[in-house]
Amino acid sequence: MYIPSLFDDLENPDKDLKNDSSKLKFNSALLEAKNCKKCQLSLTRNNVVFGEGPTNPEIMVIGEGPGEMEDLQGIPFVGKAGQLLTKIFESVDLKREDIYITNVVKCRPPGNRNPLPEEVEACRHFLQVQIESLKPKIIVLLGAVACKAILKNFSSITKMRGELILQDDQCFIPMFHPSYLLRNASKKEGSPRWLTWKDMQKVKKFVEKES
Repeated sequence: MYIPSLFDDLENPDKDLKNDSSKLKFNSALLEAKNCKKCQLSLTRNNVVFGEGPTNPEIMVIGEGPGEMEDLQGIPFVGKAGQLLTKIFESVDLKREDIYITNVVKCRPPGNRNPLPEEVEACRHFLQVQIESLKPKIIVLLGAVACKAILKNFSSITKMRGELILQDDQCFIPMFHPSYLLRNASKKEGSPRWLTWKDMQKVKKFVEKES
């Protein structure tokens, strides 16, 4: 399966995107992102981290922004948080390669700080194109930053995690960010890791029901 990356030949035919118009918009956004200088993050990045995964995904995952390893490799979620995310997928028999993964901002915020509002806005177009072009059955929002950037009525990740939310004909589910789970290692019933496992089970069941 053809997987778009920072190093793609943009003329490579992509049969997985929903139609030619979606493919054109997606590839145009990818090229624009690689050369983007809309905000200050462009001054300190090593690589633009646009996203990784199939172009016909049932599940899409959105985090907040690239970290150090992601910035160096140009691939989302490859550090410790990414390794845990992969294990979360595998815990419910989902394969990472079947899931499209991206972030709210495509360049690393210095020191892994949260992206600033103007940085989120600078990248909003790219995220909108990804969502509209890929049309996943469900989008997992990892952490408060991703939820605030996308959901119109967001209160807190603790209150809204695991809730299926329909917005603009697209289904979303907020979940704890893997970096938070790294700081909370307990797997006891009711712990953040246990709740995340239950949430991912819900994601899998939703996809199976919609298939």
